[in-house]
Amino acid sequence: MSFYDVAGHWLIYLMVSIGILFVVGLSVVSMRKSWKRAIEKGFPREKLMVVVKASVAATVVPAIAIVIGYFSLATMLGIPWPWWRLSVVGAVTYETMAADMALRAGGVDVNTATAKDFVLVMYVMSIGIIGGLCVAPFISKPIQMGTMKIKTGDKRWGALGASVFFLVILVVFVVPMFLDHSKNGLVKLLTLLTSLMVSLILNFIIKKTKANWFKSFVLAISMLVAMTSAVLWTSMLN
Repeated sequence: MSFYDVAGHWLIYLMVSIGILFVVGLSVVSMRKSWKRAIEKGFPREKLMVVVKASVAATVVPAIAIVIGYFSLATMLGIPWPWWRLSVVGAVTYETMAADMALRAGGVDVNTATAKDFVLVMYVMSIGIIGGLCVAPFISKPIQMGTMKIKTGDKRWGALGASVFFLVILVVFVVPMFLDHSKNGLVKLLTLLTSLMVSLILNFIIKKTKANWFKSFVLAISMLVAMTSAVLWTSMLN
């Protein structure tokens, strides 16, 4: 069997469907219990509906970026596996990086990968992220409380800590692009710079026009333009 024979196999569809239905069912049960508890506490239904509508609006817009990322990941890993990863536990940046590293470790790419390579990709993507899920319940609260304590003591340290955190994440993803001197690495770097320029331009426009409502669309638009530019850069570099 080939890479895509496994990636699009009916058994993968079945397992993913069962997992997603379980998560959806759990969400429905949790929402129903929360609604009943809020009614018992005396919250009027009108206010609860306002909260629900605001939550839906705040969720749908960021989801556009995830949908765009899904289409880019589906071309590499088929339909069901990215559907599972991005619906439940994954993130676009992590998934693509983990899959690419797994294939490169096996000395293959998508075009030459086999069914065993797809299993390797699934294993790496799952094991690589499960550690955070297991550890988060035990360390999230102490980290949050420590951060809040720093912010209340000296606001400058709080702002600096948040900036350093995001800078570290950025460095982890960006530095490998500068170390990859192949055409593929150059395409990644040019795509990143394109996304950066689009994001800066959009934020400049938002600042000048004071259209703060447009901030939620910056990520989705930047990703869409960057993906389109990746095709252009690949074509130009042959």
